[in-house]
Amino acid sequence: MKTKMRLPALVNTAIVFLMTTANAFAASTSKVFVSKLGILLFLGFCALVLVVQLIPALITLYGMLKGIGKEQEKSPSRVKSH
Repeated sequence: MKTKMRLPALVNTAIVFLMTTANAFAASTSKVFVSKLGILLFLGFCALVLVVQLIPALITLYGMLKGIGKEQEKSPSRVKSH
């Protein structure tokens, strides 16, 4: 008789224990960080770095294309004979 009464008592104890546990407190995500000027300065700096790197690349590409054009003018044209 005692063993039959212990099982429901253990289950009830476990249920009460689980119901009384505290909630987990996570960090709130409702806070919005506003840093407009800092973000704009950072993105402007990144754009400036990209433009500074792009200018020599375009100059080199122009020189390469100009050199290819000159080589084609100097080389004799191939005549296909059939």
